[in-house]
Amino acid sequence: MTPLRKKMIKAMELRNLSPNTQRSYLSSVAGLAKHYNKSPDKLNKEQIEDYLLYLKTKKGLAPGSVAIVVTGLRFFCTHVVKKDIPIDYKRKRSGRLPTVLTQKQIWDIINAARNPKHRLILMTAYSAGLRAGEVAALKVEHIDQRRMLIKVENGKGGKDRYTTLSSMLLKELKRYYKTFRPKTYLFPSFDRNRRGQPLTYASVQGIYEKARKKAGVKKGSGTHTLRHSYATHLLEAGYDIRRIQVLLGHRNLTTTMVYLHVSKKTLSAIPSPLDLYDPKQEEGRDHTDDKDH
Repeated sequence: MTPLRKKMIKAMELRNLSPNTQRSYLSSVAGLAKHYNKSPDKLNKEQIEDYLLYLKTKKGLAPGSVAIVVTGLRFFCTHVVKKDIPIDYKRKRSGRLPTVLTQKQIWDIINAARNPKHRLILMTAYSAGLRAGEVAALKVEHIDQRRMLIKVENGKGGKDRYTTLSSMLLKELKRYYKTFRPKTYLFPSFDRNRRGQPLTYASVQGIYEKARKKAGVKKGSGTHTLRHSYATHLLEAGYDIRRIQVLLGHRNLTTTMVYLHVSKKTLSAIPSPLDLYDPKQEEGRDHTDDKDH
């Protein structure tokens, strides 16, 4: 571990950042250093902005994903190298609705992953509605088969929560455990240099994108699509939106209510006013009016 990385970890620990946030920030800085093959403390404002533009235009990262990288780089500049480097990036708030895949498309993506560990990572993300960082941080002890729940520690906002444990997933996890015998983290890193450590955010995203493209599913980039689909499929199955809010770990119900706008069953249950009009009933009223006169 380099002295610069140690210094950054110390700065994050002093500010009580969650493990997920720390991994995200470290990944952001590591990506920048790898892109230029140069120590990140030697880079200037223009190089950082060029890298962000590369992530957006060449890599095709969503605005939210780029914003996460920006946050990590700002922390690094402010608290680690003590450089006042204003990074000009403003995330445009989009009114676009989340992309939701069909259950068949989800299964096609899951089954496209030939590596059994990769397949199980995708299955876990969808079946429990987890973020990429939450899947990576899962530990063996978080699987509560007695209560059929999965514990999510240090989720977004540093909060813990419980979410659903699928009976189908549990069977797959038991087979996986017998084969791979994970010790601490359920899905430890494949990298020899990080043996025993959790997967990175980028690794989970890469697993999803590779499987999605192999399955021929053209829409729904990013693992968050699995989480969007999880919430929408539960809503379409008739489950209460407040319970879905708890499972997702949303602070405000307003955030969860966006899925009302993408649920086909919810929207199709409401008829058009054109279909509410009955010409025959109107004709009957006209005849009645004539008799009164």
